[in-house]
Amino acid sequence: MVFHMKTTLNIDDGVMKRLRKEAARQGKTLSEMVEAALRRSLEKPREAAKVQPLPSFDGAGTLVDVSDRESLYQAMEGR
Repeated sequence: MVFHMKTTLNIDDGVMKRLRKEAARQGKTLSEMVEAALRRSLEKPREAAKVQPLPSFDGAGTLVDVSDRESLYQAMEGR
């Protein structure tokens, strides 16, 4: 047996307008939309996936002075 509790909520007019529009778009009732939003907000946050560290490389020093436009062009052209 499923029980439902009736509750009165005060919802900002702008939020309610958006909620009605989205409920109509999805073909759902306002109650379904509010309940789904509340369930999502009460879920435990998922742990973020561990990000692998980026590889690093030894650049063996500066090969081109990037502030010297001519030497940069030469390096790019393979001269």
